[in-house]
Amino acid sequence: MNDFLAVIPARFASSRLPGKPLLDIAGEPMVVRVWRQALASAAGRVVVATDDPRIREAVEQVGGEVVMTRAEHPSGTDRLAEVARRLELDPETILVNVQGDEPLLPPALIDQVATRLAHDDEASIATLAEPILDLDTLFNPNVVKVVRDCHERALYFSRAPLPWDRQAWSADLWENADARTLALEANVWLRHIGLYAYRVGFLEEYCRWAPAPLERVEQLEQLRALHHGKRIQVALADTPHPAGVDTQEDLQRVRAWFSR
Repeated sequence: MNDFLAVIPARFASSRLPGKPLLDIAGEPMVVRVWRQALASAAGRVVVATDDPRIREAVEQVGGEVVMTRAEHPSGTDRLAEVARRLELDPETILVNVQGDEPLLPPALIDQVATRLAHDDEASIATLAEPILDLDTLFNPNVVKVVRDCHERALYFSRAPLPWDRQAWSADLWENADARTLALEANVWLRHIGLYAYRVGFLEEYCRWAPAPLERVEQLEQLRALHHGKRIQVALADTPHPAGVDTQEDLQRVRAWFSR
């Protein structure tokens, strides 16, 4: 399958790591590292979307394609919609949003999320998840949880430890290590992976909607789609998903990986 696009939104501004897309990783800017990972996928075209000429220059120096977008987009999804318009993409074209701060993203996951959307005609979005196997992750509000139906479509996304185990937590059964491990390994609790595939026609529709009430509360854009009755396909990732770069510690970890 190579009839989908991979688009990498890259903004220079970052509250934790200013200039994050251009931070050096083993001799190349981070955005170039991400671009190389996307090139290794089955995508027929890989595009970096940015509003900063410095990022454009860095990508074009290695032969990458860049689409310059407006700076005032409220979300990465809006930036993707502008890319789709500028490239005059067909409404049925599948576009994968590859985050610009994931230089270790396995190309196989890009292929997987595109394929899952292509095989579900009723879904507007496809994304991925992986099992949560420890309580620290489960109760971390920075880790987004997702619950699915029997068709592997999203029922809800939340920063809370969803679903809530009424019996176990009310009766302190989590003090029993065996019971805790058994429950966590049952794939009841899933961590959402922020890798999305969209149909271009849906992007235009999405950008016309105002933020939904649940989206405002949770600060999760995907809840806007569920609010409007759109289906989101959620598959378990076929391969482990390494964490991206949000902090200086993350950056050092990724640099160490490349140095090995």
